[in-house]
Amino acid sequence: MGENTRRIYFDHNATTYMRQEVIDAMQPFLRDRFGNASSLHFFGQENRDAVDDARADIARILGAEPEEIILTSGGTESDNLAIRGVVMARRKAPGRCHIITSVIEHPAVLKTCEALEDEGCDVTYVPSDGEGLVRVDILEESIRPETVLVSVMLANNETGVIQPIGRISELTRKKEIILHTDAVQGVGKIGVNVDDLGVDLLSISAHKFYGPKGLGALYVRRGTDLEPVYTGGSHERGLRPGTENIPGIIGFGKACRIAKESLPKEIKYIGELRERLERGILERIEDVIFIGTGAPRVPNTCSIVIPRIEGEAVTLNLSMLGFAVSSGSACSSGKSEASHVLTAIGLDPADAQGGVRISLGIENTSLEVDAFIEAFAVVVERLRKLSPLNG
Repeated sequence: MGENTRRIYFDHNATTYMRQEVIDAMQPFLRDRFGNASSLHFFGQENRDAVDDARADIARILGAEPEEIILTSGGTESDNLAIRGVVMARRKAPGRCHIITSVIEHPAVLKTCEALEDEGCDVTYVPSDGEGLVRVDILEESIRPETVLVSVMLANNETGVIQPIGRISELTRKKEIILHTDAVQGVGKIGVNVDDLGVDLLSISAHKFYGPKGLGALYVRRGTDLEPVYTGGSHERGLRPGTENIPGIIGFGKACRIAKESLPKEIKYIGELRERLERGILERIEDVIFIGTGAPRVPNTCSIVIPRIEGEAVTLNLSMLGFAVSSGSACSSGKSEASHVLTAIGLDPADAQGGVRISLGIENTSLEVDAFIEAFAVVVERLRKLSPLNG
């Protein structure tokens, strides 16, 4: 890409930039306020107060209490602590280790469940329907007396489809089963309240909504059985030992405070941008499949499939024109593989490799959306002419 080429970012589900207010809030803690929050002297205690304030801001965006927030390094660690922590706490009873999750989960959940299978747990992977919604009826049928945990994401990272967590929680509460949701792609994009959802555990990550990378949290409802995955200290109620990343925590709290205040306006603005984007694509490009449009979605995410074209080729061609989007396929061992999410909703693997995810952010504009539509149409036309599958 040449030096003068515009650079437009449409990959906010991968990560976001940090708001300037977040950077400003972190700045004093990078040098002058360097104390360890576990220290008893004033250097430590002033930072302990700052961490407590940030924890309160993180709790507030979830409708939780500060003491229910465990600070982590991000969504992946939060997912691992939730899933492994429950299993370690509950499997003390002989034979009691069955987990239910879905086939469309993020690898942080899927890979953890697969590892626990190797360690002797039974795992049921519930399918989704054609819109990308987890089949609650099959989930209900999968519950056993030995089921200790259900883990279903709040919003899918590829499709943006919002899962029926409230309906699932009605089932788990009746059976006294712990419910975890990976809300990494939900918090900061839609309103999230742990009591409305009925969850016991909820994972979030700061860098998905304009906070720092390497910071996350796990909401743990009071009374939830959970064992630490790591040992070594009494930090975070003994569930996550290690010296706190204080600058990051401060930035995380600031990002939560801003998101809670600005969310209604941002939902409206970004939702209108996505409508403009999808309408423009429909007008310019034939034979495009939009994913999840018949289900509730987070407002910033557009998942589309262009049959008979590699999504990675689309992504790379758009990148050369200055547009950053994500492909629906992942590179594994040098081979392009179709997205497990897109195949789970019933797409043929060959078509699923044509998946492209466009995820908008607060700094994007209608002019950028219009420019993207034009570039996207040019790229698709070019690749269709080159594709042997269109001969």
